[in-house]
Amino acid sequence: MLKSKTPKLLAVAALLTAGATTLHAQVNAEVDINNRYTSVVPDNTKVYKSKRPPVEERLFISTAVEKKIKEVQQLLSGNPRLAWMFANCFPNTLESTVHYRVIDGEDDTFVYTGDIPAMWLRDSGAQVWPYVQLANDDPRLKKMLRGVILRQLKCINIDRYANAFNDGPTGAGWQSDATDMQPDVFERKYEIDSLCYPIRLAYWYWQVTGDSSIFGDIWMEAIQNILLTFHEQQRKENRGPYHFFRMTDRTYDTVGWQGYGAPVKPVGLIASVFRPSDDRTSLPFLVPSNFMAVSSLRKAAEILEKVNSNLAPPHPRTPAPSKLASDCRTLADEVEQALKQYAVVDHPKYGKIYAFEVDGFGNRLLMDDANVPSLLGMGYLGDVPLDDPIYQNTRRFVWSEDNPWFFRGKAGEGIGGPHIGYDMVWPMSIMMKCFTSQDDDEIRWCMRTLLKTDAGMGFIHESFNKDDATNFTRPWFAWQNTLFGELVLKLIADGKAPLLNNL
Repeated sequence: MLKSKTPKLLAVAALLTAGATTLHAQVNAEVDINNRYTSVVPDNTKVYKSKRPPVEERLFISTAVEKKIKEVQQLLSGNPRLAWMFANCFPNTLESTVHYRVIDGEDDTFVYTGDIPAMWLRDSGAQVWPYVQLANDDPRLKKMLRGVILRQLKCINIDRYANAFNDGPTGAGWQSDATDMQPDVFERKYEIDSLCYPIRLAYWYWQVTGDSSIFGDIWMEAIQNILLTFHEQQRKENRGPYHFFRMTDRTYDTVGWQGYGAPVKPVGLIASVFRPSDDRTSLPFLVPSNFMAVSSLRKAAEILEKVNSNLAPPHPRTPAPSKLASDCRTLADEVEQALKQYAVVDHPKYGKIYAFEVDGFGNRLLMDDANVPSLLGMGYLGDVPLDDPIYQNTRRFVWSEDNPWFFRGKAGEGIGGPHIGYDMVWPMSIMMKCFTSQDDDEIRWCMRTLLKTDAGMGFIHESFNKDDATNFTRPWFAWQNTLFGELVLKLIADGKAPLLNNL
């Protein structure tokens, strides 16, 4: 009897030894930027080789980010796979998309979205967001972030209706679209959030660093352009100057109604011809983006009051900062009131929820899209309180099969959208669920799903098939990678390291 149990005992001993080896290797892993790999971490069955580029091929290196990676790897010693994915994902934007330089004595940073060599205002603002918290520990990182903000503001002033830009007047991108294209613009899809993300980033950078040098002439011009665009797209007098048409077989890539989008009744909301997914809206008053406009306008007003009011206007024709701040607050209040009146729907199953899109005539589209701002993502962005009962009802609705773009399958579940189509779940939606969760079991499920749907590649993809995670889109999508790193840091800061080590 004793002899027959010996192999099992040996096997158990081997597993315990392997586990101890894993723990030791992870705790003592060095993040050495002079070596090709961040770490080689063995577990019971695998060796996790870093997927980071060789040091000599990295576009940008931050000492603060390297230090944070090492710290997190040590904290996640009980979960080597998560530690490995964090080390791959968190620096991905820096190492593969950031192009920092100094032009005419000023910081300038052009950020690719990943596998597309253009800079989206939304994506770039989200991609570098998690690094802001480390800016005071790394002067070079701080300058890079400052360069992103200045570049974004310049882009707004080049074309306030564009969503994506070239690195100079190269003429790349969708130059054949029937809209007012220019060579600096890669794509000209007007989206409210494209004008909100730069404000969000600038505000957070200012709050963390205290550096107000970004709020000069370029900032003042950009705020005027943003206000002008939002007022035009309230469509109180006419449809405004923006129109768009593309020859395509993808219905969501072009705009009907002579390129202006569906009719709206002017009720105070702001029209957005496209969604954050770069798909056109069905009803132009896109609710999550209007919520983001409210919070962004109030952030801009605070900056104008606390920073710019102490400075003389750069030009005689420039409105006083106090006047611009007042305009921002007045518009924010108007949009907020209109949201209360037109964006809330009585759902027979979930109670009061937020619609995804409305038109002011009483038509409502009940769904959610994975791209942020989304209904689910409003809690993450801080555009609504997490304990808002309407948001909580909405959160239950969008994470259910009552949302036409929610998919559940063998590999996982989550929200997708028309951009990729049927049965494709976006990990971004799973991350939004996790960011906005106050339940440990829910957080645990989210993290397990993210870890098992990377197709073994150590990165987060744009989307994966609900039944087969090896069927995915975009192997290199920097926004989702950096967002994953942000999520891990947030959970650790919330005291969830023990949960992460015991997934």
